[in-house]
Amino acid sequence: MTQNPNLAALAAAGVSVWLDDLSRDRLQTGNLQELIDTRSVVGVTTNPSIFQAALSKGHAYDAQVKELAERGADVDATIRTVTTDDVRNACDVLAKQYELSDGVDGRVSIEVDPRLAHDTDKTILQAIELWKIVDRPNLLIKIPATMAGLPAITAVIAEGISVNVTLIFSVERHRLVMDAYLAGLEKAKEAGHDLSKIHSVASFFVSRVDTEIDNRLEKIGSDEALALRGKAGVANARLAYAAYEEVFLGGERFEPLKSAGARVQRPLWASTGVKNPDYSDTLYVTELVAPNTVNTMPEKTIEAVADHGVVTGDTITGTAAESQEMFDKLTAIGVDLPDVFTVLEDEGVEKFEKSWHELLEATRGQLDSANG
Repeated sequence: MTQNPNLAALAAAGVSVWLDDLSRDRLQTGNLQELIDTRSVVGVTTNPSIFQAALSKGHAYDAQVKELAERGADVDATIRTVTTDDVRNACDVLAKQYELSDGVDGRVSIEVDPRLAHDTDKTILQAIELWKIVDRPNLLIKIPATMAGLPAITAVIAEGISVNVTLIFSVERHRLVMDAYLAGLEKAKEAGHDLSKIHSVASFFVSRVDTEIDNRLEKIGSDEALALRGKAGVANARLAYAAYEEVFLGGERFEPLKSAGARVQRPLWASTGVKNPDYSDTLYVTELVAPNTVNTMPEKTIEAVADHGVVTGDTITGTAAESQEMFDKLTAIGVDLPDVFTVLEDEGVEKFEKSWHELLEATRGQLDSANG
């Protein structure tokens, strides 16, 4: 099987292509392996919405849910078993990519219960529990970048556990996430962990930023405001990359950790499916190309890039001043950026909580019917 040239070009430019989806169907039909073989996919991310969609479609989980019902498993235990089984199996499918990349890729993410987003201690406990249950070195535990999530990130990294920090919307929060990672590495080093085995990505959300800011620009309604639509998401991510370069490429705090084997925390572009049909469906891929990044895409976006994505090399390095200019214009025109990022974080946690509740309800229904 040959790799698609557009996605191969993206990978050659330093972008790791990860699939933002997982289901038992993908695992059982060989679809995930096919995407690895033909679409340069080297990782998988999941979230509560993805699992809710997977469990509510088809019958792939029926036999396992029935068996768990017979054993008397409750709803939470059923969801934990079903999701960790899928993630463990996906880790095994990606084991080769993990080995070939010296642990950088071949990664599969699983998220802590979103209801714990504002509870530091419970997040830490569940992160450690998930790490032990899945029991694969190429796992990433997803922890949200809420204020309660930050100390949890440090504590979990300090335990030698690899982390995908999710729901990052602002550069300011991204800086705090990088600090939390470095603090975790410092503690891990003190505890004698092998720093080269600890990996992390910082998941920076892109399309949702445009959706929220575009709505505000449309309310302002002037020609000047309307001309700025669809530009904030990319500019924000490019500023995040500049912050990453500052901290990890020659940053004073990282250097001694790097000497001890530590890895950079790579920026990951999340929420890269384009929500506005007026924009190119490959916008959040082709405009966010740079070394040491990850782009996690829904399959629809992967296929769009495969079909007509034009990859011209690095489209981020050197764009920080221009991106900052874009943000200055947004502020000048009356967009309250701190409020935008607060709204997006609150909505992000809320969406995942809602999906989790729907997942609980659907699973409860399946357990009830299995119990007759």
